[in-house]
Amino acid sequence: MNEKTTIAVAMSGGVDSSTVAAMLAHAGETVVGLTLQLWDQTRLAGRHGIPDAPKAGRCCSLDDVYDARHVAEHLGIPYYVVNQEERFERDVVRPFVSEYMAGRTPIPCSLCNDHIKFDQLLQTARSIGAERIATGHYAVNEYDAARERWILKRPADAAKDQTYFLFGLTQEQLARTLFPLGRLTKPEVRETARQHGLMLAEKPDSQEICFIPGGDYKQFLAAYLEEQGEEIRETAGELVASTGEVLARHDGIFNFTVGQRKGLKVASPTPLYVLQIDADSHRVTVGADAELATRNLRARRLNWISIAELSEPMRVRAKIRHRHEPAWATLEPAGTDEVLATFDEPQRAVTPGQSAVFYDGDEVVGGGWIV
Repeated sequence: MNEKTTIAVAMSGGVDSSTVAAMLAHAGETVVGLTLQLWDQTRLAGRHGIPDAPKAGRCCSLDDVYDARHVAEHLGIPYYVVNQEERFERDVVRPFVSEYMAGRTPIPCSLCNDHIKFDQLLQTARSIGAERIATGHYAVNEYDAARERWILKRPADAAKDQTYFLFGLTQEQLARTLFPLGRLTKPEVRETARQHGLMLAEKPDSQEICFIPGGDYKQFLAAYLEEQGEEIRETAGELVASTGEVLARHDGIFNFTVGQRKGLKVASPTPLYVLQIDADSHRVTVGADAELATRNLRARRLNWISIAELSEPMRVRAKIRHRHEPAWATLEPAGTDEVLATFDEPQRAVTPGQSAVFYDGDEVVGGGWIV
């Protein structure tokens, strides 16, 4: 770190971002802690079964803000909480609701990274005199002079790899962002936290989406739309077999996601899975597990990182969900802001609304949203 400029650390109140703040402060950097207040955890309490008291273990809670402030005081660095609830609702929550109502399965964490945690955080950092930000994400970014591009790479700890959620970062954002944990494993991060005297060194990682209590998105949709004075749009329709045979009727396409097995409410001698959701006809098609396999996907709203653009076919490994092992595929242009990925081997449950992220070795080539 050659430039002696102020670095704003995105402090979530967890061990990762707290360790980043400690590492930079002890390295002699000028550090400011920033916590983004994104969602009022009590806002929908009591509606449609949402508990009155927020559950522990959810990110961005009041306890997390308290922990982040305590770490900043321990390190002797300035600390600010920045309210971004309005923008978070506009750019993350509302699109999340709209996507589910359209029969797609969104990834709010990627939207949050794109619109809030990097875009807005960098703007806020600059307003307080910080030209760079640092986060606790497990990823590596470095400048490649030959290509004149910033490159995003997978981290040392493969189990904590967060590059799938970071594919939307622009060259400007990568140039101004530090990922100090990229070359450390999680046990090494906790040990570093202990060495710096951080009391939350053993704090468990948050496991839930910050605004979805208990992970029940259907409960959230009902509560949120009720609060907004909106009714859940009527999307009831037919549940059909892949042969076209009508098996039953369903209450709404928002109740389903591709690959889903439970909750279909139809008797069958063999397990059935959701194969397709048609937002126009409200028809949900189900079938055998083997029918979930496909060789192709299309992705739009692309962002390229290791290349400026895709002008000819390219061999990549494509990752279609967070826990998916990237699979070999040939990537090729398929029109304006669209690509076609053809897998060497069929992949299970390619899901519209999810991200497709493309890798060349450890490098993130880029990614887009599955259609």
